Amino acid sequence: MGSKKIIAVHLLNDFSGSPLVFSQALEGLQKAGHEVILHTSKNREGFLSKLKLKSVYFPYRFVANAWGRMLLFTMSQVILFFQLLKYRNEDVIIYVNTLLPFGAALAGKFMNKKVVYHLHESYIRPKQLKDFLRFIASNIADTVFYVSNYLSQVEPLKNVKSLVIYNALPDEFVKQSEGFSYHMVQQDKFCVLMICSLKTYKGVHEFISLAQRHPNHRFELVLNASELEVQQFFSDEESSLNLFIYPAQRNLHPFYQRASLVVNLTNPALCIETFGLTLLEAMCYGVPVIAPPVGGPSEFVLEGVNGYTVDVRKMNELDITIENIASDQKTCLNLSAGAKLTSQKFRSSYLQEQVNTVIRLL
Repeated sequence: MGSKKIIAVHLLNDFSGSPLVFSQALEGLQKAGHEVILHTSKNREGFLSKLKLKSVYFPYRFVANAWGRMLLFTMSQVILFFQLLKYRNEDVIIYVNTLLPFGAALAGKFMNKKVVYHLHESYIRPKQLKDFLRFIASNIADTVFYVSNYLSQVEPLKNVKSLVIYNALPDEFVKQSEGFSYHMVQQDKFCVLMICSLKTYKGVHEFISLAQRHPNHRFELVLNASELEVQQFFSDEESSLNLFIYPAQRNLHPFYQRASLVVNLTNPALCIETFGLTLLEAMCYGVPVIAPPVGGPSEFVLEGVNGYTVDVRKMNELDITIENIASDQKTCLNLSAGAKLTSQKFRSSYLQEQVNTVIRLL
């Protein structure tokens, strides 16, 4: 019941949602007096880089070629498996972030250690890989954390204890947003913002189409990708004067401060969002949101209260919703107030308390 030694494992350290949430959980474990050692890739900076804890690295990087990516992924998990064997004579808990680092779970099983999974998404391709990863987790995990009720329902691990722990806003993010006053229009423009991965299913092309159809508004797209990757992806795309595209950013606060509206345009036919952290970050700044009508976002995006839910495939409805918000200041400010209130229910202290409670009992 005292302090534990936690071996935390994450595959690709970057500035996406899963390492952000994982970093909060690990910070909470440290504050509670547990020793935390992080195993992750070192190829790029990310949210896990800021943690002040001992880190052990294994080689892995994302490559566009599917076969090359699978080879690098498999090699990284073999190396990770043997890295973790050094803990075989220690009393440790293996804490695995996402389904991907299966080498850590196999090492935990081999050493007869407790294994905890923190699951953030269900979109893993190809299907054979996902089935394999689910098989490993189902047969090894002692406990699994889900970031939404939706995810717990669509990705149940049979005979594994589970707990829904909603994603939360980091304390430092909340602190930086304090005192900010939302304005519907900034610099004479209604600004629509989307922050996402550089994936087609995230609605990147639909966002560009929106910019072309709404020339009087400013559209900003921030992608979790390098500048070269962004240039290559949009090399054949017709540009709009009101569209501004940015590579991965260390500091997103200026973008939320400029935003009049934040959208998540993930296509439900291709991928269903399990949470949608950028929507919550937007709400912290009092920014209204538009989200998909299914999945995790629908659990906290309340119709007419803090935003709206619209299927990206219904472009006409999306156009009308954006214009209704942009043209009605009273509605926009009411949504802003509702968004701010919603964000206050998602604080990191609650997430950390739930994770610590489970870890203490293992």
